[in-house]
Amino acid sequence: MKPPFVGLALSAAAVVALPAAAQPAAPMIVRGAVTAVSATQLTVKPKSGPPVVIGLTPDWTVSVTRPLDVAQIKPGSFIGTAEMPKAEGVGRSLEVHVFPPGVKIGEGHYAWDLKKGSKMTNGTVGKVTTVGKSRELQVSYQTGVRRIVVPPKTPIVEITPGARDAVKAGSRVFIIAGPKPGGGLITNAVSVGVGGAAPPM
Repeated sequence: MKPPFVGLALSAAAVVALPAAAQPAAPMIVRGAVTAVSATQLTVKPKSGPPVVIGLTPDWTVSVTRPLDVAQIKPGSFIGTAEMPKAEGVGRSLEVHVFPPGVKIGEGHYAWDLKKGSKMTNGTVGKVTTVGKSRELQVSYQTGVRRIVVPPKTPIVEITPGARDAVKAGSRVFIIAGPKPGGGLITNAVSVGVGGAAPPM
């Protein structure tokens, strides 16, 4: 059985584990509020633009993002962080999401769309230091190492398994969807924030 978070791969290349015939050439990131949901599809109203209808695979899973204190991020934690590049090898975090122990998804450093010019860095935390009121994380991935500055009040969440009934009208979600055979979009995973909060990714 695959872990419930497997579809939350924060990699623009290999994020949605769909059947071979439906492998996406360019996954689409969808953020917004659910307006309708059924056993086979849901409709999401993004911040701007028309509603987006997304098909659900039969085995679709739910991940819930829960607030986490920055002090809980330790050496060995596997994290993802949307960040704004600063000096060479240094980024300023826009958000941090901490994966469950043993789960390593989307490792690397690549373009992201949370903010113009932002990047996503997924990797293993090494040295953790306090710099003024911020934390600095050394994050290593297969092809490099980055120093990520996490300012105070940066949204930090842990990813936990959730139930499908957490996805309902009004839920704020984060989804990476791929092309559906015959047209449209499809996903096998939906992320939802606890207590009505939006997943920060």
